[in-house]
Amino acid sequence: MDLPERKPTRLKGYDYSSPGAYFVTVCVKNKKQMLGKIVGCGDFDTPQMILSEYGQILDRYISLMNKKYPHIKVDKYIIMPNHFHMILNISARIGASETAAPYNNETSKFVSLLKRYCNREYGVNIWQTSFNDHIIRGDKDYNKIWEYIDTNVLRWDKDCFNPLNKEVYL
Repeated sequence: MDLPERKPTRLKGYDYSSPGAYFVTVCVKNKKQMLGKIVGCGDFDTPQMILSEYGQILDRYISLMNKKYPHIKVDKYIIMPNHFHMILNISARIGASETAAPYNNETSKFVSLLKRYCNREYGVNIWQTSFNDHIIRGDKDYNKIWEYIDTNVLRWDKDCFNPLNKEVYL
């Protein structure tokens, strides 16, 4: 069976090892809802995310890594039932090489390490192999993504990662 060819998701000509802000999304394998659940979706209840044990571990490691790596700051994040989003702000290039390898950059290293720390405590790998990142281009883009993260729980019923969203999974 031939597998579909993956399309490159990297911006051509961009140096991914350079400082900047990135919007990152990481999903659980098979979109399994392991990080928690959203409750309070009634008329008078504001939806809120209740973290599972897996989600609490992830939350703790995001906070720990935010303190441990001074050149990378997690400006904003949200943990959803089967994925998480974060804004990473990278202030310096670390390492001896000035050559930009597309997958050997601070964003990839940070995400890989975060997943590895969590998996070690989980006792199993729950994450998809890859992740999605977006180069944040200016204040307008940054503010739009900040707002998206802030309101993500409110839009769970329409979220593309929600297996109950019939518009996506028909």
